[in-house]
Amino acid sequence: MSEADATTLDELVGQLERAAEQLRSGDLSADAAATVVEDCAALASQASAELDRRAREAARDPLPGQDSLL
Repeated sequence: MSEADATTLDELVGQLERAAEQLRSGDLSADAAATVVEDCAALASQASAELDRRAREAARDPLPGQDSLL
């Protein structure tokens, strides 16, 4: 995993954590809370897509010590 990949995922996690803090605070109106929840869903979708991409990428690479069959 490259440093850029880690940063992207770390940023998404950070945004989700900040959104959770906002929701827990109880300071948001119902409309604002609904918007934050929608934003969380979009962020979670992005994180899921990133993890899927990494899993596919890792599956393409042979394990160390494993040679491909001809």
